Amino acid sequence: MKPLCARSLAATISYQVIEKNQSLSAQLDQQLERCAAKDRPLVQELCYGVIRLLPRLDFWTRQLMDKPLKGKYRCGHFLILVGLYQLFYTRIPPHAAVSETVQASRELKLNSFSKVINGVLRSALRKRDELMDAIINQPSLQFCHPKWLSEAIENAYPDSWQAVLSANNERAPMWLRVNQRHQNTTDYLARLNQEQLNAYPSPLSVDALRLEHPVSVHKLPGFEQGDVSVQDGAAQMAARLLDPQPGEKILDACAAPGGKTGHLLELADNLDVLAIDVDELRLSRVQENLTRLKLKARLQVADASQPQSFSDGPYDRILLDAPCSATGVIRRHPDIKWLRRKDDIDALATLQRSILDALWQELKPGGTLLYATCSILPDENRAQIANFLAQQEDAQLIAINEMDTKEQPGWQILPGEQHMDGFYYARLHKRC
Repeated sequence: MKPLCARSLAATISYQVIEKNQSLSAQLDQQLERCAAKDRPLVQELCYGVIRLLPRLDFWTRQLMDKPLKGKYRCGHFLILVGLYQLFYTRIPPHAAVSETVQASRELKLNSFSKVINGVLRSALRKRDELMDAIINQPSLQFCHPKWLSEAIENAYPDSWQAVLSANNERAPMWLRVNQRHQNTTDYLARLNQEQLNAYPSPLSVDALRLEHPVSVHKLPGFEQGDVSVQDGAAQMAARLLDPQPGEKILDACAAPGGKTGHLLELADNLDVLAIDVDELRLSRVQENLTRLKLKARLQVADASQPQSFSDGPYDRILLDAPCSATGVIRRHPDIKWLRRKDDIDALATLQRSILDALWQELKPGGTLLYATCSILPDENRAQIANFLAQQEDAQLIAINEMDTKEQPGWQILPGEQHMDGFYYARLHKRC
């Protein structure tokens, strides 16, 4: 099969994500092989850019066209978005962006629209300043979030909502977790410097380094040998906050893809870790991570809300990385903005509470449960834990910092804080 060019593949993937409600990461995994290896970084850049800035690009398209492309020609609309993104947000020379996008229309069998696409993109070049001015006083086009989500974030964070929305539209940095069993962070930083890879230590985590520029994992010294893993700085807090001790029995619930599982095993000897996940395919990624790190845990496909089907507890410690809206990791997965719905939040909060209630019964008296989400919405986080503490007499909050109180329990990290993803943690002790 003849490889597709970067523009036509980016338009196809973006169409599948937005029009067919497909996951961006899944589409990239499935379709990147359809283009030449050298074009794959560009495909990813174009897809992420179009999906990140969708309302803005759509608005400009409406200003430039008499009527939108519909039906079987809808993929052509996304090709125009790909063209606009190139012209406004990349360093690709304008003439190349226009000509390559027009050529892609023929590859997508949109020959009859090639002149239309050419005209729209050339008009965009002429009207660049006018188009940019048109979005200045329109928050929906400045921040490019659905209305319900913008309002939810503004209500939750009235003093910082604009910074949160802006952070969601930034490119996410690449974080590394140094395996302290192999070397300390300072020594690994020196190894990165030897490879001309600049990185910065985290003020919050002894294990974390943030790369100045993302690179392929194959360029990381010792990656295949388990010296280092890729994991956001906020996600790295989980294992340290749970604080595993040698010989303990630990349940890692909703464990996939296994970054936290590996980190737990790196921190203490002779742990008996049961890692569960409801998704068998995703659980296989946990095993892949552990194999690379040369670490072992017991893995089981299981529903965390039904411990009778898997539990061999009680457990000394439980890590509950609860299913959530993922609104804290939008910069890594911009399709979350368009795939998530307002009604999802109540359903997720109900599921989270059912899992929390069920797993609490599997925790030893005197044990610790760490509740974690990659959400920034209070209904999934602080409100969830406040309600649990009010109703569970043997549950006690273990404060993570001075802002972590019974009235406002847990630690909410917002997107962009210390360059990290949005994450929430609450640490709970079970009274004897």
